[in-house]
Amino acid sequence: MFTPMAAGAAPVKNVVLVHGAFADGAGWRDVYDKLTARGYHVQIVQNPLTSLQDDVAATNRILDLQNGPTILVGHSWGGTVITEAGLHPKVAGLVYVSALAPDAGETTAQQYEGFAPTPEFVIEIGDDGFGFVKWDMFKQGFAHDVSDAQAAFMANSQVPINMSAFSTKLKNAAWRSKPSWAVIATEDKAFDQAMLVHMAERMGAKVTKVSGSHALFITRAEEVADTIENAATSLAGK
Repeated sequence: MFTPMAAGAAPVKNVVLVHGAFADGAGWRDVYDKLTARGYHVQIVQNPLTSLQDDVAATNRILDLQNGPTILVGHSWGGTVITEAGLHPKVAGLVYVSALAPDAGETTAQQYEGFAPTPEFVIEIGDDGFGFVKWDMFKQGFAHDVSDAQAAFMANSQVPINMSAFSTKLKNAAWRSKPSWAVIATEDKAFDQAMLVHMAERMGAKVTKVSGSHALFITRAEEVADTIENAATSLAGK
């Protein structure tokens, strides 16, 4: 599916982090701090969440700034974004953090078909087509392993997504030509576990499972950072 970098190749020291729906890039702070402390150059995409095209453009804008091979990381909806944007020539590998991974010609919505519903993760959609996670269910559905105060802040600062983005067909699937890794939260209430495993297996991703909620990019930052570093070092032939 992909050609590994030759042994002795220059190390991959750039990381671009892509957030998902109902969140913004600030949630990556602990992952950012851990990776920068290890010597990585890390930048964070701020998705407008207005369309797949807009989010891919925002991601490409940051990828264009990188000075060499880059690990592209996506959480949740961010997985769809990196799947489309990951063909960028500076992307050396992809890391999916409890993330969606459609194939070319598929929509994000199709990934849910045939899998169990997620009754604790409830999206309320406004007349304008933008959706929020239901406020009084945010903690149990999105981030049950953070404090009540942090969950309240996350709920009240969430960024809505244009739900039509889930019906947009992808033109590309970068995981078909780039190596991929997946970190799966075993207590994720936003996705059926079987759905996450199915997507990871279809990609041929190297899978790490961690105990945690859908907010594992916050609560399991150490394991997420370790996976990103493992991806970077393996691609450098180390």
